[in-house]
Amino acid sequence: MIRAIVLAAGKGTRMKSERTKVLHEICGRPMLWYVLRALRGAGITEILVVTNDELEARIGEFGVAGVVQGEQLGTGHAVQIALERLEPSAGGRIVIASGDMPLVPEELFLAMTESLDGAAMALVTAKMPLPSNFGRVVRRDGNVERIVEVRDATPEELAIEEMNAGIYAFDDAALRDAVARLRPDNAQSEYYLTDAVSYLAGAGKRIRPIPAGDHLHVLGINDRVELAAARAEMNLRLCARHMRDGVTIVNPDATYLEPELEIGRDTVVYPNTTIARLSEIGAGCTIGPNSRLSNARLGARVTVRESVVTDASVGDDVTIGPFAHLRGETKVSERVHVGNFVEIKKSLLARGVKVSHLSYLGDATIGEDTNVGAGTITCNYDGEQKHETFVGSDVSIGSNTSLVAPVIVGDGALTGAGSVVTKDVPPGERVAGNPARPLPKK
Repeated sequence: MIRAIVLAAGKGTRMKSERTKVLHEICGRPMLWYVLRALRGAGITEILVVTNDELEARIGEFGVAGVVQGEQLGTGHAVQIALERLEPSAGGRIVIASGDMPLVPEELFLAMTESLDGAAMALVTAKMPLPSNFGRVVRRDGNVERIVEVRDATPEELAIEEMNAGIYAFDDAALRDAVARLRPDNAQSEYYLTDAVSYLAGAGKRIRPIPAGDHLHVLGINDRVELAAARAEMNLRLCARHMRDGVTIVNPDATYLEPELEIGRDTVVYPNTTIARLSEIGAGCTIGPNSRLSNARLGARVTVRESVVTDASVGDDVTIGPFAHLRGETKVSERVHVGNFVEIKKSLLARGVKVSHLSYLGDATIGEDTNVGAGTITCNYDGEQKHETFVGSDVSIGSNTSLVAPVIVGDGALTGAGSVVTKDVPPGERVAGNPARPLPKK
């Protein structure tokens, strides 16, 4: 059995925030989310998070159990509290991770658990740029002898380049034995989990160091400068993954992605574009520059230029923008054109509709091949509630038409420029004026 304890009770005072540290977001997800995802990716499904009061109230959102560390007495104390909740498991293994290290890849957690064969403990080490707040790994005859924390280190020890990343894997029984022997005999009067290293080494137990391939993988976040560095690194990883899958990202440094996106092959993403919240983008699309997609579902060969698409779905071969805004459960079918300075809210546009300029469609259904002229608006709010507008197929809506909902415009109808439509228009009817009236038949 492999289980994990995630240490996440620290308030993160250097963040200077009312929000607990591990809930600060990186690329749209709390940093704790990334730690849990990597652990699960390594095959660890039973995870216990050591929390503070604020995090405890939200821990259910992450699908894991939590235990509160009421008094902050160090990492060893946090593990003691967690072990009280975990039943002993003969031959079991326990991974200990930090909730403020979102860049750790799942492969590193997997390597740690696999390295425990014949060892009591494994720990991740890294060569970090100096100076560093990471504890130093002290070796004797090539073997790990102890970890010295920065506050307790001598000048000679501070010069050591190999550092403790704060990620461990233990044999269950060895961890319980070592944690029970921790004492707060240090500058902080805290229970250091790192003291377990010297105890196990002194008892002749085998300790395996696992070097991190890149020190950025074990970057801990203590302030907003490090938060920004982690965000930049994670964003580059996300961009790289999609580029390797066949997406062109013109400038990854100016493109902002979130996890769990789907982007089809041969899509091109131009700079200053954000794609977020589980968006799905088909193949051969052109997104950006200067666009934002959030919970957007786009078909194939869609173009979005200098526009915003949120909570909306778009069919194949649609063009959007520049400076358009689709939102609020809008659904756009194939071969629709939404032009500059057009806003569409909670509306359905059928195949071939054109809304080219300076228009607002809210709570509307527009039929196939209808043309909506510049300056058209649906007047969907009467001051108390929203009303719907229904426009049929092959309709021509003249420029600066106001459709005062609730109203229906039938198939093949026409409204003259500047019309204020307050009553239903029958199919094939031509209306104009304020209020709109039928035009004389020729």
